[in-house]
Amino acid sequence: MHDTKIPLKHIPARCLCLAVGLAVMAFGVAFSIAGALGTSPISSVPYVTSCISGLSVGTTTIIMNCIFVLIQIVILRRRYQWFQLLQIPAAILFGLMIDVGEWVLRGISWSNYLQQWVLCAIGITLVALGVSIEVMAKLITTAGEGIVLAICQVTPLKFGNVKVAFDVTLVCISIVTGLLCLGHLEGVREGTVAAAICVGLLTKQFKKPVGKFEEKFLL
Repeated sequence: MHDTKIPLKHIPARCLCLAVGLAVMAFGVAFSIAGALGTSPISSVPYVTSCISGLSVGTTTIIMNCIFVLIQIVILRRRYQWFQLLQIPAAILFGLMIDVGEWVLRGISWSNYLQQWVLCAIGITLVALGVSIEVMAKLITTAGEGIVLAICQVTPLKFGNVKVAFDVTLVCISIVTGLLCLGHLEGVREGTVAAAICVGLLTKQFKKPVGKFEEKFLL
């Protein structure tokens, strides 16, 4: 979990950074949806359930993240840090911003495969940047990351291994759900694989410039 022992005077600025990070991530998801080459693993389940239910992707994202919070509580029990319930309002903001992003990008279309990849690449880059800003805020984790950390707390498993297993599980759920309920794959394509590989790599590249911003304005 992120360290919450930070000076009170920096809390408002860090809250703003968290909100900005979530908004950037949300627009990344919206760009990936617009590109129609598949969403990131964490967004694949909300996307396919949105297609099935008719609810917006933002709404299904909020529901999924609330379920993730409940799972964390079940896993950790007495060790659960109740401060992390703030993941819920963060998830609500994230979901709302995904819907805003889709609305803003509603006029964007593509006519060939290359254009799809351009939209997908923009989405992946924005998600990675958003993650970097969210981590810099050092307030709370996202609900998905929270589950991975919770599992690591109660098992000897390494974070990286659990994260990969978690992402693969989400993609498998999306594939099975799409095939059973829609009769075809939805939201899981080559862009999903690209996101799984590239988001982490790009997040590392953003770490240095984002760290410099933190040193200058938040320390």
